[in-house]
Amino acid sequence: MKTKNFVIIAHIDHGKSTLADRFLEITETVQKGKMRSQYLDAMDLEREKGITIKMAPVRMFWKDKAGEQVMLNLIDTPGHIDFNYEVSRSLAAVEGAILLVDATKGIQAQTITNLDLARKQGLVIIPVINKIDSPAARTEDVKKEIAEFLGIDDSEIMSISAKTGEGVLELLEAVIEKIPEPQIEENKPLRALIFDSKYDTFLGVVAYVRIMEGKVKANEKIILVNSKTQGIVKELGIFNPAMKTIDELKAGEIGYIATGIKETEKIGIIGDTISINTPDAKVESLPGYKESEPKIFVSVYPEDQGEFEQLKLALSKLKLNDSALFYQQQNFYVFGRGFLCGFLGTLHAEITMERLRREFGLEIVIGAPQVAYRAVDQKGQPVMIYNPLNWSDSYKDFSEPWAELRIIIGESYLGRVFDFISELESKHIESYPFGSDRYMLIYEMPLREIIGKFYEGLLNVTQGFASFTYKEIEYRETDLVKLDILVAGKPEDALSRILPKSNAIAEARRIVLKLKELLPRESFAVPLQGKIGGNIVSRETLSGFRKDVLAPLYGGDYTRKKKLLEKQKKGKEKMKEKGVVRIPPEVFLKVFGS
Repeated sequence: MKTKNFVIIAHIDHGKSTLADRFLEITETVQKGKMRSQYLDAMDLEREKGITIKMAPVRMFWKDKAGEQVMLNLIDTPGHIDFNYEVSRSLAAVEGAILLVDATKGIQAQTITNLDLARKQGLVIIPVINKIDSPAARTEDVKKEIAEFLGIDDSEIMSISAKTGEGVLELLEAVIEKIPEPQIEENKPLRALIFDSKYDTFLGVVAYVRIMEGKVKANEKIILVNSKTQGIVKELGIFNPAMKTIDELKAGEIGYIATGIKETEKIGIIGDTISINTPDAKVESLPGYKESEPKIFVSVYPEDQGEFEQLKLALSKLKLNDSALFYQQQNFYVFGRGFLCGFLGTLHAEITMERLRREFGLEIVIGAPQVAYRAVDQKGQPVMIYNPLNWSDSYKDFSEPWAELRIIIGESYLGRVFDFISELESKHIESYPFGSDRYMLIYEMPLREIIGKFYEGLLNVTQGFASFTYKEIEYRETDLVKLDILVAGKPEDALSRILPKSNAIAEARRIVLKLKELLPRESFAVPLQGKIGGNIVSRETLSGFRKDVLAPLYGGDYTRKKKLLEKQKKGKEKMKEKGVVRIPPEVFLKVFGS
């Protein structure tokens, strides 16, 4: 039987999941009575947000023009920049890609990024315009835009409506005709590339695999070549789209292998190679995936310290199907035991936090996002600074990550966007027309400028008509300082920040003003200070409650009143000396969340 392995790649909200729905209907993979919108988006979060977060494989069958049965293995991929790692993993498991572009919006920034990934993998690209039924569709203009961008004739671009089904059958036939079959090498030893995984209580780690060489059956002893972890095939099967058990997976096919491995913390499974475990086996691992490097770091703590072990287990399970998630334990006296977690972006962090709440029932406290800085210690060795807890005053030669930013906007918004970005630390590289009435802007800027409220600000100045993507390019020299916040004269590590020297004083003033607004008042005045090195650079005072000790007195000698006031003053001084100001956890979040 012929086999065709392919993905759908596109910018967010260009119709990937809807097109996958039509494929499932046409091939009758899902019965009409059971069909629902966004069928492959299984997570509630995906449906609520209207985006694909996790890649979803499915096997379908269709007959070609000669009447021969063809096996179609589709992987639906996410479109948001924070989930690029999902896209890159799926591309290693297929031979072709449908590049989907919205007829109302044209090529967007993330479209270009996903296309670059597919080209680097050497995949056959089928360009397709979607939503041609929309009254706002600019089908011919967008077709010319794609043709010019890809350097092809516009007759090679297909036009469809995933919503109505127009042109989808012809697209399915084009997939069969244009995407090459995988090389089938069943006689070689098993080599299966793991492109995703999840944890099952009974089956252990379930690996989503593309069989590159050989074949595998149930109950065979297997080994993960890179981690040297051993297991037994408890079950294997395909995605139809639910998991369906079969007897054997062969070269060229996509499916799953239940490994029986339950020690999730000991393996880095994504990108590893599965082979048959025999005494004389000498199998080399397949070219895997480049390890995703986290871009931002957030401290995560359980609200109830009794749930620390549950949080640890939850993170280890999420890591199985989210290879970009990084975490390591850290302790902090304000919140107790927790983890420093690394993410590819703010949406990635938001989704992970929400999954911890929904899938594992955890209530968590999180800190402010921070990028990873580089420095040199006193021994001349390079070090990474993930948060203020691993800062040292002896560090020198600081550098920070910079990114290349590509923005696509309407021509009418050029002035506003230029003004918006001019307020940020950035370097303008290039601007040029992109299509009939749009512009491509290319900037370089520190990653710290992007991970904050950049996207929200960009959408505000363009009234929602903008798209952007970025990639980290290099670390560049910068002058960093550690900002300490003192409450009642004592440093509060949870409020410390690592900042460029040029921004530090302004941030120090902002934080102490915010603390003055948020902190509950004490019986004594509390000084709030921002300190850089040995210098206090900002100060506010949170006034204390004052009890009216003179209220019971009606007239009388002034000396008695004075004595009471002096006694109150001395009492306040003693409380100030002994008093410990407790900062509620929610204050930390509000300081950095506004």
